[in-house]
Amino acid sequence: MNISNLKSRFPVFKKNPNLVFLDTAASALKVDEMIKATNNCYTNEYANIHRGNYELSSKLTKKFEDARKKVADYLNTSEKNIIFVKSATEGINLIASCMTKRFLEDGDEIILSYLEHHANLIPWHLIEKKIKIIPLGLNDNDEINYDELNNKINSKTRLITLTHMSNVTGSITNFDKIKEIARKQKIPLLLDGCQFAPHKKVDLKELDPDFYVFSAHKMYGPSGLGILYMKDRWIDEFTPYQGGGQMIHDVDIDKSTYANGYEKFEAGTPPIAPVIGFSSSLNFMDEVDPNVIYDHEMNLHDYAYEKLSKFNNIKIYGSNNNKGAIISFNIKGVHNSDLGAMLDKKNIAIRTGHHCCQPLMKHLKVTGTSRISFGVYNTIDDVDYLIDSLDEITKILI
Repeated sequence: MNISNLKSRFPVFKKNPNLVFLDTAASALKVDEMIKATNNCYTNEYANIHRGNYELSSKLTKKFEDARKKVADYLNTSEKNIIFVKSATEGINLIASCMTKRFLEDGDEIILSYLEHHANLIPWHLIEKKIKIIPLGLNDNDEINYDELNNKINSKTRLITLTHMSNVTGSITNFDKIKEIARKQKIPLLLDGCQFAPHKKVDLKELDPDFYVFSAHKMYGPSGLGILYMKDRWIDEFTPYQGGGQMIHDVDIDKSTYANGYEKFEAGTPPIAPVIGFSSSLNFMDEVDPNVIYDHEMNLHDYAYEKLSKFNNIKIYGSNNNKGAIISFNIKGVHNSDLGAMLDKKNIAIRTGHHCCQPLMKHLKVTGTSRISFGVYNTIDDVDYLIDSLDEITKILI
């Protein structure tokens, strides 16, 4: 497949062929194969699944469970460890809720970093135990300071939960270093893969986390669907997160018993059409090859980084090493929201603000940044147009 021709696979460009979309880190544009699969599900295949004894339901049930296996194969794991949730955010909330019931006590500690998205921070604020959140500091390149980990682990450490890739700087966490220490201390590891999974192949057997979460909508797929991987131990030991249909074994008026395995975490009617659509998104990513996608995006990133570095009045946050295709920056004398509005007038979509990472913004001593993030549909022409537009805007405003 010629990756340079992939814009034709995204219908939004037929309506708006001059759109320069540089906000894939927030949510990716939608590929034609996923849209067709979702539409076909609603138009020709739809029924509720798992409990219907008629053909329409049984066929879609099989397709839904085949999609679970597709997700598992993509991640090099078993479908028995894949739980469908409404978002990666819900996945982390599920883990926080389940851990609170039996595995966390007042005074226990959880280690995370200043790079975390709010979705990997606030759920730990909401639990009904007085735990301590211990942050890993950042080094001079605004990457996790791995040297601090040994010193911050103690007998009360119950979990290490970290982003796989920062949604602000693009920094990729070195889990070889993290795992070595965590496994020695027998501390479970949660990885927020929302930014990493859409851009590079994830091999969960090699990565070996206890939990891994990511969102379908960042992978050219539908909104309303998150993927939670959970090791067997935790599937067995956690009690249900929510109650309702499908997750039960037997119900009386005054008591219930629950299903085994991943089913006990999937209460109610699941996100049927999003799961079917996401399976087609993964077909698209396999067709292109995630590692080819990563190389393509990083070529654009490196080109843009070099061009931006030549602006005397631009500050780029984070280093240019071991990262994904995200660049956050500020222009001296220009507020990031004003820049975003002016670029929008030129049909360029970027993200501005704190990016749901206020602790990191406070560490950087800013209220927000401008962020560009690349997807499979971006081109060198997109970067050139962005750079020319930034040059024009800065000459007007500064």
